Amino acid sequence: MARVKQRTPELRDRVVEVAVATLCEDGMSGFTTRRVAERAGTSVPAVYELFSDKAGLLRAVFFEGFRRLGRELTALPETDDPLADVRALIPVFRRFCLDYPPLARVMFTRSLQDLDPTPEEVAVAPTVREIVVGTVRRCIDAGLLCGDPVDIAHVLLALAQGLAVQEAGQWLGRSTDSVDRRWDVGVRALLEGFRA
Repeated sequence: MARVKQRTPELRDRVVEVAVATLCEDGMSGFTTRRVAERAGTSVPAVYELFSDKAGLLRAVFFEGFRRLGRELTALPETDDPLADVRALIPVFRRFCLDYPPLARVMFTRSLQDLDPTPEEVAVAPTVREIVVGTVRRCIDAGLLCGDPVDIAHVLLALAQGLAVQEAGQWLGRSTDSVDRRWDVGVRALLEGFRA
């Protein structure tokens, strides 16, 4: 007689939560299925049953990172100034990358092959891409920026990602003022380049 599976959605959520924490605390070198299972109070076979393998667990962490970032971006209020709303996205992205460096590295340096979200994953929350592209599109519709909204969003996030990496490596300066100024210079210059 086959045994009853005890793999619940709650267990899955707990394992993902613990996996994110393990990645952030121990980095990729300390990210093992065994360590995650122990910290989540479950077994390695249970983790494999839920996620197939370590790659499946990492895939879940990847999408959980984007869900978390998406929730933070969605929490920003929409104002009557779409350009200010685009600028407001950047500090949220910056803070996320600096607060969770290993998670941000997984999110922004992993190949997207085989990581396309399932309909269930998409339904959980708007994607970071949708939020950023939508905010940029509002600027274009208002005549404040000119260009393709997807192109502008990609370039804006690439700039923010690069600046976050530079800041984490302490390449943007020694003082908070100099680091903030370089973020401001970069974002302002990029948006000026797309001015209508």
